[in-house]
Amino acid sequence: MEKIYFFISDIHLGLQSKSEEEEKEKKLVSFFKLAESQCDELFIVGDLFDYWFEYKRVYQKGFYRTLSALKDLSEKNVKLHYFIGNHDFLHRDFFEKEFGSFLYHDGLSVKLNGKKFFIAHGDGMVSNDTGYNILKWILRNKFFQWLYSLLHPDLGIGIASRTSKSSRAYTEKKDYGEVDGLFRAAKQKIDEGFDYVLFGHLHKRIWEKYKQGNYINLGSWLDKPCYGVFKNQKFEVVDL
Repeated sequence: MEKIYFFISDIHLGLQSKSEEEEKEKKLVSFFKLAESQCDELFIVGDLFDYWFEYKRVYQKGFYRTLSALKDLSEKNVKLHYFIGNHDFLHRDFFEKEFGSFLYHDGLSVKLNGKKFFIAHGDGMVSNDTGYNILKWILRNKFFQWLYSLLHPDLGIGIASRTSKSSRAYTEKKDYGEVDGLFRAAKQKIDEGFDYVLFGHLHKRIWEKYKQGNYINLGSWLDKPCYGVFKNQKFEVVDL
């Protein structure tokens, strides 16, 4: 029997005003309830939070409804997949231990209902973005993460919050010289035989057909919340 797969990306909880965040979280929790009853696996393609820095015994306060809803999903045996985004400064084992989630620091090649998918957040996938790739290496370096974790959580999380805003501004202003900066990477993957290439990161909703494949970017929840669903050999983007 074929499975049903859901996909979301770039929710950025914690970025907007208090009222906007409350409304966004309500919508997100409602979506998780929908996923709980209608899908077998959920792929969160990075940047669920506007910043996430997880100390060994501390993670940032707020959004307990989101975390509770993720726990409910895991208890309903919905398999969770989480892709580390450029605003996910440090994930340790909270998502794995609490939700049974699979964490991916790089792209994932996987067959879903017989179709070949390549899924990644998208940061670092553009060949001409040397500056960001260097920054990404620093942010993902275990030694530098350990040093950073020595900071008091109030200071460390505060810096992470400010850094996330700088990272987002860089992404929005960067001109990659392509349709969206990731289309070339998607074409390469499709040439390798993938049927679907799914990215986030750019905050632009895009669906480009190329040869036998499809490049899909789900945009962000800052503009137009949506989710992707793959079932019955068909991919669809659904507005919320």
